[in-house]
Amino acid sequence: MPRGRYSFHDTHDHTPLGEEHFHCAPGPSGWRYTARTTSPDGTDNGSVDLTIDELGRPIRVELHAGGWQVRGAALDGVTWVRTDPAGEHATEGNAAAHAFTGMSPAFLVATARLLRLTPGAPATRVRLIALTSPVLAPLTVDQSWSLIDRTAHATDNGPLAVDEYQVNALDTGERHSVHLAGDVVLAAPGIELEDLDSPPSTFT
Repeated sequence: MPRGRYSFHDTHDHTPLGEEHFHCAPGPSGWRYTARTTSPDGTDNGSVDLTIDELGRPIRVELHAGGWQVRGAALDGVTWVRTDPAGEHATEGNAAAHAFTGMSPAFLVATARLLRLTPGAPATRVRLIALTSPVLAPLTVDQSWSLIDRTAHATDNGPLAVDEYQVNALDTGERHSVHLAGDVVLAAPGIELEDLDSPPSTFT
């Protein structure tokens, strides 16, 4: 069960945006990731709880940030309920999308698991509902993912496969790389892996 810490920064001026203290592991239902998020001064400001099934579909998503809460799952596309900080109003949403995404690195792992790409295969298009910071506002985004390379790195625990993905935002044409090892994000725009207490888990 990997445990560790990611840090976030603005991709333009590298301003620190906070950290995410996480643990994750495969299980009977698929894979679960839980984390608490902190602001740059170290105060708690939210949490992440994501469970995907063995095919990578979100069967439970619960996020807290800025006093807001979103709960969602794959149902007729994806369905979610967003609750305001006072807890007086709840807004339901549904979209013909494949999954959710957001600031947490968990969503990169989940999307890669959902697509199950092979190196050199054509890019695959995916529609996601982004739960954007700081108030978890839902936004539909279209991306294409391709697996550029898979490299084995020698470690004390045996070979570790590192996957390099190319992700394109189809609305803006912006392109970036994501490096994953099992269920851990090694590198992605605005994300740094600061600590990892145990090796990444691998998916069968």
